[in-house]
Amino acid sequence: MARIFISYSHRDERALERLHTHLAMLRRDGTVATWYDRKILGGDNIDEEVARNLTQSDVFIPLVSPDFLASRYCYEKEMEKALHRHEKGTIRVVPIILEPCDWKSSPLAKLKVLPKDGRAISTWANQNVAYLDIVEELRRILTRTSVIEPQAASMERLAGESTEKRQPRRYRLKREFDAIDRDEFREKVFAKIQEFFRQSIDELNEIGDPIRARFEKMGGTAFTCTVLNKGARDREAHITVHSNGASSFHDGAISYSFSKRAASNTANGFIRIDADEYELYPKLDHFSFNRSRNDEPRSIEQVSEALWQEFVSQAGIDHD
Repeated sequence: MARIFISYSHRDERALERLHTHLAMLRRDGTVATWYDRKILGGDNIDEEVARNLTQSDVFIPLVSPDFLASRYCYEKEMEKALHRHEKGTIRVVPIILEPCDWKSSPLAKLKVLPKDGRAISTWANQNVAYLDIVEELRRILTRTSVIEPQAASMERLAGESTEKRQPRRYRLKREFDAIDRDEFREKVFAKIQEFFRQSIDELNEIGDPIRARFEKMGGTAFTCTVLNKGARDREAHITVHSNGASSFHDGAISYSFSKRAASNTANGFIRIDADEYELYPKLDHFSFNRSRNDEPRSIEQVSEALWQEFVSQAGIDHD
């Protein structure tokens, strides 16, 4: 589990809350644990708690805005110390640009920033897409590369000095997957897609008029959603998703229908459980998703987002 230290100006607390919401799946996976100054208890020494948690963290995320750059505490006591450790390879600094500001004149200019192309979150028409881009990149960082070399970081914390580090190899083992493996993975995929849609419906409802949206669970293995766009001649969109077991009309797949409370034996498409030599992964099977192998959504988050976009587009809602 990677420990993430989030540095932010208190004027940007809403952005902190949105990031924390979008990190829900990474926390639920046990991939990350986050720390920020709200977790300091009454009576604690603020400087000592910040320094201790910064030292113990693997990733430092500054939420960059004009207020962040203007904050002496954020800039000097947190960011500069984190950048010093970044240079020594004992922490990874991953800046997130909240608002347009002069960050390119800061030391952050030499780092790759998020979201995509360093475009400030506040300038995205749908900010949830920006946050999703951030989450996907963080997952890529945390699952495909070594954040830091843990033993070296521990030695530095104990001895107060840097050591020569070697990035550990990341091994993958070939294996075969049986029916139980696939069934358990299907249940995991369904649970994450269901949570993704629930959160996304909540986000649409935050927009208010002319959008209305509803999420409804249909027992433990199905859910249905409705979106009404009153600004586009009352255009409606519906989707029902079923996690189908061995007795279903299509064994082992997750089915989806673009209709309200659809039965489990009807479908517009499927999310199949596929596998290569190393891992299981979800695969979309629907005419709208015919694309090259390299462009095919493969992670659970990518599949969830692709299916969500297909769903809401039917109500005249699009993402930049």
